[in-house]
Amino acid sequence: MKITLIKPNIGRKGHSLYVDEGRMEPLQLGILAALTPSDIEVALYDDRMETMPYEEATDLVAITVETFTARRSYEISAEYAKRGVPVIMGGMHVKLAPSEVMEHCDSIMIGDAEGKWAEVIEDLRSGALKKEYVCDAIEVPQQGIITRRDLFKGKGYLPISLMQFSRGCRYSCRYCASSVYFKQSHRCRIVEEVVREIRSQKRKDIFFVDDNIVGDREKAKELFRALIPLKIRWVSQGSIDMLEDRELMELMVESGCLGNVIGFESIKEESIAVMGKRVNKAYVHDKYKNAIEELRSYGFQTWAAFTLGHDTDTVESIRETCEFAIKSKFTFAAFNILMPYPGTPLYEELKDQGRLLYDGKWWLHKDYRFNHAAFKPKNMTPEELTKVSFECRKRMNSIPSIMYRAFEPRTNMRSPIRFMEYCIYNPLFRKEVFKKQDMSFGIDNWEEEEFK
Repeated sequence: MKITLIKPNIGRKGHSLYVDEGRMEPLQLGILAALTPSDIEVALYDDRMETMPYEEATDLVAITVETFTARRSYEISAEYAKRGVPVIMGGMHVKLAPSEVMEHCDSIMIGDAEGKWAEVIEDLRSGALKKEYVCDAIEVPQQGIITRRDLFKGKGYLPISLMQFSRGCRYSCRYCASSVYFKQSHRCRIVEEVVREIRSQKRKDIFFVDDNIVGDREKAKELFRALIPLKIRWVSQGSIDMLEDRELMELMVESGCLGNVIGFESIKEESIAVMGKRVNKAYVHDKYKNAIEELRSYGFQTWAAFTLGHDTDTVESIRETCEFAIKSKFTFAAFNILMPYPGTPLYEELKDQGRLLYDGKWWLHKDYRFNHAAFKPKNMTPEELTKVSFECRKRMNSIPSIMYRAFEPRTNMRSPIRFMEYCIYNPLFRKEVFKKQDMSFGIDNWEEEEFK
């Protein structure tokens, strides 16, 4: 028996399939493979860099679906349906829009797979795959499971191993799909098992893909203490209130942390209030001046994330945000247009106000393009929001900006390794900014009504 795991692409640029040169390992599929009994053959195909094996015999296809890859996922599923191969879909988008996804596959899995994958396997063996598997919340994620990384070999992923210590986030930002998926919960793995997984592979560069690695500070401290002897270099994502705990920060440094993705989101107090980002309220009053200085004092290279298009935003304030990011010499910065993900409070609010574009399903609409506004902003047109957001990405990733930000002695120039990684990854992200802009979702010329 054979199961084929698929990581879908977003779509295409013009007439060419988009090849993601900054692609990372599809961790969730490596975990799913590890959950699969050893008597079943498992193959992994990554649509971001290789051709889909439609003619290759398999007993089940499992596709991980994000909102941005939904259209392409449905295209792949349709091809397997023509060949009589059953398809099961799981992932974030399945939880957000289960009824929609169900129309495009044989079975769906809602929630994390650990609790139900064994049942899927037994049903597959008996030829009685259920239409829906609803997973209970996993109290201890990835317990007893070491990711199958052999499936990642030869696929050109960035030389950094993805791991996970915790899942979810306790905060409830109005636009956040993750808080809907995990129901504002935060759960941690057993620290010894994280250490065992790190030891099971050879790389020293680790990316913990947690939504908020410091969501449970005491558990995080336990992890950081255990990482110290491993002599690794790691990055993750964390909320800015980590600065409240000096012991936490010092352990983070000692454990090999290079920096974190931090959701600054906005430099305007009123915007932070509107989006429900309560964790930032104590730091935004001085435009994060004290917080940034403290992050620098620890030597952290920060990836600052911003969301653009809130009802308090203007074209001018968005440009000010970009200027702030450059002057702050962040190692990286993401300027993300506010996206109305299905199932979020933001989506429902915009829907009630009649402000959603693309028939309320931008992720399926044939006219939607990547990094374009999918709703009507309050203080500008959708076209203006799209334009100014791309302008921010271009400015932040321009050659003058990269050179200016490089010369931050406490962060980007703190050591030869940090400076080298800055010089390697900034040009890569610059390239991806231009490649992804205006991409179409999916690669086939399907009629729009087929996705309604």
